[in-house]
Amino acid sequence: MGEADTHALVRDIYDAYGRRDFERIAALIHDDIDWIIYGPPQVFPFVGRKQGRVAVLQNFAEIARLYAVEHHDREFVVVEGDQAAVLVKASFVQRSSQRVLRIRLANFLQFRDGRLIMFREFFDSFDAVEQALGRELDLPL
Repeated sequence: MGEADTHALVRDIYDAYGRRDFERIAALIHDDIDWIIYGPPQVFPFVGRKQGRVAVLQNFAEIARLYAVEHHDREFVVVEGDQAAVLVKASFVQRSSQRVLRIRLANFLQFRDGRLIMFREFFDSFDAVEQALGRELDLPL
């Protein structure tokens, strides 16, 4: 798979997410996907490792139950072979409180046979927790 193919797949999957086209996303996810979103599960119960397409699609449903996406925009994409790094500028509305969380996500993807086989997501979880809780945390230095 060439870099042009990887660029096209990244564009396809992120555009589908932007449209909330989960059927298209499902078609782009490998059956054996290894998916991890890093963060504190006490605040964001959808983080952690999910394995397999069914588990990942259930995770999308859990995120959608808790948060509405305001925007989810690719800022830049770097591709090398079948792998990509994507910086995303996003905002989500927390359904329980109506708070808006504005965060940047660092995504790392790998494709196999034209489908997403590996996904890793990192974000400033401390900042996101403060936004989700609606307050700055008063921590001793």
